[in-house]
Amino acid sequence: MAKKLRENITSDYMEAANRLNSKKTKRRIVAYVESYDDVFFWRTVFSQFENDQRYFEVMLPSRHRLERGKKSVLMRLLAKNAGSDLVCCVDADYDYLIQGVTETSRTMLGSPYVFHTYAYAIENLQCYAPSLRTVCVAVTLNDHEIFDFNDFLARYSEAIFPLFVWSIWYYRRPIYTEFTITDFNKVIELGGFNLDNPMASIKHVRRKVYVRVGDLQKKNPDAKESYLDLKRELIEELGVTPQTTYLYIQGHHLFEKLVLPVMGKVCARLIRDREMEIRRQSVHSTQMRNELSCYSHSTQDIAQMLKKNMGYLVSDPFRQILSDVQMFFTRKSQGTESTPTP
Repeated sequence: MAKKLRENITSDYMEAANRLNSKKTKRRIVAYVESYDDVFFWRTVFSQFENDQRYFEVMLPSRHRLERGKKSVLMRLLAKNAGSDLVCCVDADYDYLIQGVTETSRTMLGSPYVFHTYAYAIENLQCYAPSLRTVCVAVTLNDHEIFDFNDFLARYSEAIFPLFVWSIWYYRRPIYTEFTITDFNKVIELGGFNLDNPMASIKHVRRKVYVRVGDLQKKNPDAKESYLDLKRELIEELGVTPQTTYLYIQGHHLFEKLVLPVMGKVCARLIRDREMEIRRQSVHSTQMRNELSCYSHSTQDIAQMLKKNMGYLVSDPFRQILSDVQMFFTRKSQGTESTPTP
């Protein structure tokens, strides 16, 4: 019986359990997340709201059936399981930017018990541009700045922004299958990256975007006004700027197809420079071998360090998440928990 209850935790169950506890016992709030990789991220969110009266436990929707994914998390909400002691945490995907066009988007945006990333996914925040140099230092233990991630991702974002607006334009309509996220990703691929000439990659992407935008304009001759309205909405209301578009494209694509390859080239150069320095400074071959071995064992895996990157704590999307959680507790204290988020 106890096992069955653990598999089917509801907010009512959590509230009842909390009422049975001593007044001195901290109130337990369960937060359902999509996957194992999300547990650490949402822990960084909720740890800032824990005190001597409450604590969070971040987990998958079921500990026994290994349910995962956005649909699994939101099904808990649709089954009316969520409440003041049980919340749902999901990647925003496009559901934030399409603003309620689909049922999933309406569910995510319309409930005070659902928190989302604003950026497309957690991976986007892990690739937050101002933090990437620090990640490179953590990987290579070399603090020499040889590449400007802020400038590169800003220029890349500017290059893809016109096509990104079209992508959202299509996903706000029932014709989205005519220009899918997969189609969009194929256009915005770098197609190779040269650390000594990074702008060549940007120019390559810009040319591909220009061609595809031209095709979409011809295919939708009456869309100019709605396109410009959407562009203004994205910038002025939803926080997507031409310089930060990378935060809102598909997270896996950004992580694996863009940031990892670029960081791989940067870190390889930094490691090579450090090894050359060791060779120059070594007094004899034994010292050189020992130092090179020590340094090699001290370097880290890029992907793993990116997944542990917390530089996003100062990003605008993360601040929006914190604001939503704060609003959740404000409504709770005012007795207006059922009021949907705007």
